[in-house]
Amino acid sequence: MIRLSAEHDAAVTNRAILTGSAYNNEHALAARQSLYRWQQPRYDLPGLVVDRLGDVRGTVVDVGCGNGKFIRRLNQDRPDLRVLGLDVSPGILAGVPRPVGVADAERLPLRSGSVDAVLALHMLYHAADIPQAIHELSRVVTGRGVLIASTNSEYDKAELDDLWQRAAGDVLGRERGPARISLSARFSLEKAPALLGEAFSTLETIKLPGTITVRTPEPVIAHMQSYRAWADQHEVPFEATIERAHAILVRHIDRHGAFEINALGGILVCSR
Repeated sequence: MIRLSAEHDAAVTNRAILTGSAYNNEHALAARQSLYRWQQPRYDLPGLVVDRLGDVRGTVVDVGCGNGKFIRRLNQDRPDLRVLGLDVSPGILAGVPRPVGVADAERLPLRSGSVDAVLALHMLYHAADIPQAIHELSRVVTGRGVLIASTNSEYDKAELDDLWQRAAGDVLGRERGPARISLSARFSLEKAPALLGEAFSTLETIKLPGTITVRTPEPVIAHMQSYRAWADQHEVPFEATIERAHAILVRHIDRHGAFEINALGGILVCSR
């Protein structure tokens, strides 16, 4: 079980970081999403979400909608639904299909029981008070409605954690450096059922394991650089650590032909 420091918690939930740099536009999020192009098996996560909404009619709200990846798919495959996107960061909403609004998951500007499904996809770990955010998601959905959440396992992409600590250790002149920021850890695939179970009686967990195989360093480096908003929390010189990680990757790929990362994410389908 990952033990999180108060500093880690504060960094991952800091609204100034989230709105001012981490998600002030879509670039960092897109870099993290793009790494999955090299994963096998490939999962159509928006398609899986659409499938789980097969019986839903009416209004779907995507809370923490980010760059609108799931909204675009819903608009394409389910034009009969009314879809609203909400996010805490105004900047990232610039290119998201309308209607959208700026809102915090812990204080949703929606009437109780006013939506038929709510999405919380890879975002609940950013809520300062996760139980309160889940309470809000439960409050706004109808009695027969559904919540679909997603997150990653505590063991997701452990090879990237090891790479960061090796590179940081080299920069600092010791065996291993401090751990990198883990976005999912506060609401991991392992922790999520207990947290969601406080508000929803029926939960289905769908695990999505895979292996990401890259033959050049660039996709991994782009992913690591997407954490630049949290650079001050890494306790190491960020650029120097990225450069060292690139060198380690080049040597590894020259020797083995590829760099492999074990990924484990999942979605949770919740109802009352």
